[in-house]
Amino acid sequence: MTATVLIANHTTASTPRPHIVYTVEVTSDGKEFTLQKRYSEFVALHEGLKDPFNLPPKRLLSTTFIPSAWVDDQLIAERKIGLAEYLYDVLSSEKYKDRSLVWEFLSGTPQTSERDMKYNLEDSLPSTLTRKKALELTSGNLDGEVNAQAVMLAAAYYPDWSASARPPEGLDFSKFDILFFAFGTPSSSNTLNVSSGSQAILKRLVSAARGSGYGTRVVISIGGWGGCYYFSQAASTAANRTKFVASIGSFVNTFNLDGVDLDWEFPNSAGAGQPYSAADSANLLSLFKALRVSLGMCLFITRSLLRTNLISTGPCKIISAAVSHTPWLGSNGRPLTDVSAYAKEMDYICIMNYDVWGASSTPGPNAPMADLCKTSKQPTASAAGALAAWSAAKFPASKMLLGIALYGYVSKSSKTVLTGSSMPSPEMVFLHKEEKESGDGKVITSFLNGAHPNTGEPDGEMKAMASLTGWWGKQIPFNEIVKAGALQKRSDGNYGQAGGFTMGWDDCSNTPYLFNQSQTTVVTYDDTWSITDKAKLAKSSGMAGCFTWSLDQDDGYTLHNAMRKGLGLK
Repeated sequence: MTATVLIANHTTASTPRPHIVYTVEVTSDGKEFTLQKRYSEFVALHEGLKDPFNLPPKRLLSTTFIPSAWVDDQLIAERKIGLAEYLYDVLSSEKYKDRSLVWEFLSGTPQTSERDMKYNLEDSLPSTLTRKKALELTSGNLDGEVNAQAVMLAAAYYPDWSASARPPEGLDFSKFDILFFAFGTPSSSNTLNVSSGSQAILKRLVSAARGSGYGTRVVISIGGWGGCYYFSQAASTAANRTKFVASIGSFVNTFNLDGVDLDWEFPNSAGAGQPYSAADSANLLSLFKALRVSLGMCLFITRSLLRTNLISTGPCKIISAAVSHTPWLGSNGRPLTDVSAYAKEMDYICIMNYDVWGASSTPGPNAPMADLCKTSKQPTASAAGALAAWSAAKFPASKMLLGIALYGYVSKSSKTVLTGSSMPSPEMVFLHKEEKESGDGKVITSFLNGAHPNTGEPDGEMKAMASLTGWWGKQIPFNEIVKAGALQKRSDGNYGQAGGFTMGWDDCSNTPYLFNQSQTTVVTYDDTWSITDKAKLAKSSGMAGCFTWSLDQDDGYTLHNAMRKGLGLK
């Protein structure tokens, strides 16, 4: 009698750690069995029999690991099919079907108690794995435990102009889960345009990322400030969207990319001077839906030998968008109040928490963490404000990546405090308070915002005088501030004032700044302290993680390391 095997259902168990249990329905030699089995139990059977049949490979997705619920769904769907086919092959084999190991497998009860069950990482839910554990799976190290907390993502934008200073082949990919390659642009013919020079750099980046063994995903970012002129047109009609999406899909497949990031700055807004329409945000939703159909769904189907076909779908590619502090503008010119339909089609939004204040005679913070003093002229323009605005519009925090600026602004100004700043009032609510006992028995209280010591002179020899007057009115990369000598790295890995500049701390935005009154120069920027604090905010708020703009502006990997520290990553 021909055997039949069906694995249509599964459950998840929490003891001793979150793991997957498959419901296996078997008919063989007139007998029916319903089993609850883990993947590792199939592996043990296969190794015990030393049979020639194929099991679904260990951790199919570990080399392209992205922690999210859809990875759980995709892995489970693949394994249901593969495990059913494997067991069918065993039960159809005259050589193996009557082995005692097979009948013990079919009649045995599952080991579910913490005492009896030896935990195997191969049984785990991918979304509960830390990045470190996922990479250990790739190398075959299956010892240790799973952290059931959400895994934080560390990402960065890699502009094509970075290649000379930070060539792809020299990058430390262990620092990044996702790299957004910037930029492609929509063309006048509603296709994706990426210059030949950028394509050559992208090929190198993908090759280096794949060869690194760290599973870093590479995503093409489309648009950027000044690159959105034809976005409204490309999204405006079904015909235009179809052509645009087909062009994106072809590019993603040709370059073996992991998804697409739409950096449309901004729908229903002139942005850098591009055409726009009141229908832009509605058309953007249609564009996301078309992209998800084209890029985002993989079909998994069983062979016909099973009792019934098992069909499952799951996203294959990342779809994200760079966004401002508030949701996209609706047809009425105000932020949308419900973006849950957008969230359904997307994996992430990348919140651009920067450029809040540019260069000015009355400078303010470039990238506030929050309006801590309730004195800001732009109270929603901060990390905390963006989190609140998008959450109120029903976009899940678990799909938000918080933007970290690796640059600042240089202002011609004689100010010594930032606009909207004041000393914290007694009624001020601190985001975090920590009390520690010092060696002499005294209790030291420190706060997340404003409590950043060692802002004085750095260790070692300083440059006699630093000048940033040539940067007046411009953005300045963090590494250029260091190069000019206005900041100098300390032995503890942080940075202190140097070259005649004085370092201040803006308690109201939780960001540092430098000033030199003799040069009438003020520099607003972010450093290791403020970046770590923002990353901690992202983690404690249930966000997906953080990204930087942009990788090439770091002083080595110092600021990226600070971000990773705040996210709880090594």
